[in-house]
Amino acid sequence: MSSATVKFQPEYSQPILQEIMEKSGQNLLSCYQCRRCAAGCPVSDEAGVTPDRLIRMIVFGQKDEALNNLLVWRCVACYTCGERCPNNIQTAKITETLKQMSKKAHLEALSPKIASFHEAFIKSAIDNGRLSEMDLMMTYGKKNAQHELKKGGGWKAVIAELKGQAKLGLALYKKKRVHLGSEKVKNLSEIKKLSKKAEELK
Repeated sequence: MSSATVKFQPEYSQPILQEIMEKSGQNLLSCYQCRRCAAGCPVSDEAGVTPDRLIRMIVFGQKDEALNNLLVWRCVACYTCGERCPNNIQTAKITETLKQMSKKAHLEALSPKIASFHEAFIKSAIDNGRLSEMDLMMTYGKKNAQHELKKGGGWKAVIAELKGQAKLGLALYKKKRVHLGSEKVKNLSEIKKLSKKAEELK
């Protein structure tokens, strides 16, 4: 069976292509589909989409497909794709841009726990100027609990989630992989100003 033909429609593709290129700082038009990125991507099997396919979606104006695929959420930002790319296209910067666009459009994340971790990580970094492990785990656990309630899992699911996080936290603490308390950087106000500036540019 032949695959469906994708018709290139510039009037639809150019606005989304231009937006993503500007926000990510990546020249997607320089991609000539050599697929070297696909050969090195460690999560493409789980995501079902390779970096080159994601770029092709954007170039062809397939906005919904670009925003709603697992690669956006499962990209681990290892930058293997950019190291292999002859034109230095960093797909991690593209997936990060798509994450932000997805949040702005209030789309449901395909991997809610990954979305919760991402939000908790960013929040901790902005609040402290650096990552606070305890703050990260507490915020992450809270967001997961809220998601369980939202999807109708009930309080049993919430308690199970919080117990799981507490068990993990204790195991990490025993191995000295997590530290109690948090430290804040000097001139934290500058970090917050940068964060506010970044929000305005989205």
